[in-house]
Amino acid sequence: MPSPKTSRGTRARAKKTARRDSSSGGDQRSGRKPKPPFPAQHQAKPGLEAEMKPRPRYEAPGYRGSEKLKGRVALITGGDSGIGRAVAVLYAREGADVAIVYLPEEERDADETRAAVEAEGQRCVLIPGDVRDAKFCGRAVQQTVRELGRLDVLVNNAAFQQHQSSIEEISDEQLERTFRTNIFGYFFMARAAIPHLEKGSAIVNTGSITGMQGSKELLDYSATKGAIHAFTKSLAQSLVEKGIRVNCVAPGPIWTPLNVADKEPKKAAEHGKKTPMERPGQPEEVAPAYVFFASSADSSYITGEILTLLGGETTAA
Repeated sequence: MPSPKTSRGTRARAKKTARRDSSSGGDQRSGRKPKPPFPAQHQAKPGLEAEMKPRPRYEAPGYRGSEKLKGRVALITGGDSGIGRAVAVLYAREGADVAIVYLPEEERDADETRAAVEAEGQRCVLIPGDVRDAKFCGRAVQQTVRELGRLDVLVNNAAFQQHQSSIEEISDEQLERTFRTNIFGYFFMARAAIPHLEKGSAIVNTGSITGMQGSKELLDYSATKGAIHAFTKSLAQSLVEKGIRVNCVAPGPIWTPLNVADKEPKKAAEHGKKTPMERPGQPEEVAPAYVFFASSADSSYITGEILTLLGGETTAA
């Protein structure tokens, strides 16, 4: 039987979600998710979840925690919004304390994520900074261990993307930013975290279907995602003898600030429409995969895998 605290929290999440669904076209109770067209919208990078319409779903009111991560500590890059926020909330619901890395201009979203984690009864440490900086990544790991006492799960999730119609339009500056954020940052964080990870720990990377199928307008982004997939498999081989598992979640289109801060307003309004389910995934639909890979109870015999979540697509390569 759930405790009164848990029951009140669940009811509060359900009421909040119901209010939001009434304005976004979705219905959490029936399982119906918001479908395009959404309001045409665009934001300056990096984008804020607080300003998206409809708001991405991260509460996962139907998800019941079972202490799979009790006593654990997770560090999540890009944890202020989108997939990272939903992962932070479900990790907390499973009993983990969480530290999140985010850009300083995303403070508003980070504050909301911290409130959501604390509502689950867990601690949340906010660490503003840029994963392109190797020294910052080292400091982020040290701060996590210092304030939360340990580190058991690293989630590499921060990303940068910018559509361009041709390779000639990708500047040296964009190319370097994309690679330093999406793959250098993963390498920097893993290198800093591994000395603190013990047997049974896990690293979960965020890949993308674009890293398998390519994308003609995301040449640099797709290349980094393919690199993340190879990095996942290679690091898994490197760490298997230490008992540290490394896996990757590779989503298709998900409704997050990354997309409304990249696409033109009309294209953002149609995000995910071409999937067989005719909609983008919601962060709360992706986050359970990260719980699966972080939990030894679920995936102790799995390492070096790439799990796709594609809204009905059955061919990933």
